[in-house]
Amino acid sequence: MDTKSRSRGFTITRGIVAIVLASVIIIPALGQNITMAQEQKSIQLTKPQIAGNPLMEVLAKRSSSREFSSEALPENILSNMLWAAAGINRPESGRRTAPTAMNKQEIDVYVVSESGIYLYEAKSHTLKMIAAGDLRALAGKQDYVKDAAVNLIYVADFSRMSSSPDRELYAAADTGFVSENVYLYCASAGLATVVRAYIDKPALAKAMKLKADQKIILAQSVGYPKRGR
Repeated sequence: MDTKSRSRGFTITRGIVAIVLASVIIIPALGQNITMAQEQKSIQLTKPQIAGNPLMEVLAKRSSSREFSSEALPENILSNMLWAAAGINRPESGRRTAPTAMNKQEIDVYVVSESGIYLYEAKSHTLKMIAAGDLRALAGKQDYVKDAAVNLIYVADFSRMSSSPDRELYAAADTGFVSENVYLYCASAGLATVVRAYIDKPALAKAMKLKADQKIILAQSVGYPKRGR
């Protein structure tokens, strides 16, 4: 092979290598961008960790706190807490960690965090984005609400229930079961929490894009305890 042919062959080979290298660099970047775009609308939570503190120890630690640090919650902590709140603990029947009247499962758990408002979907153990942006100040009228890492909003969807005159009572009781599960998880994980009712419900419902048959029952602030105390 003469010098000109060898030179031309080297140029072609070098071009092929360059194309392959570019593909290796570009494809993961595209995949990452696609994943990030998907996560803005839906976040797949990590598998919840079932093992934890003995119940009697957790009950001894259970308390309310109204002082929170600005530290964000790690994803595994958020995953565990939401599963404890209203996750599926019997996959074969779809039943939850918290009971509901006649198993109507009418209580939805929304998460208001620094990045937006999300709906917890127990079947897929995911968070579905409802609204973007830091809307924590809408989650309650107390000053500390905006400082908590997350605020859980408990919403009763009455379209899943019969028209019984007691349905609001049932929804309130069911919300209590969910919020107590969160209390117990927070006690086991060293988190601060308090359940609340002092909320501008019309303003928050608008931000959450709730329908007419959805009603905010209670809210619960969760975060790490304020340092230095």
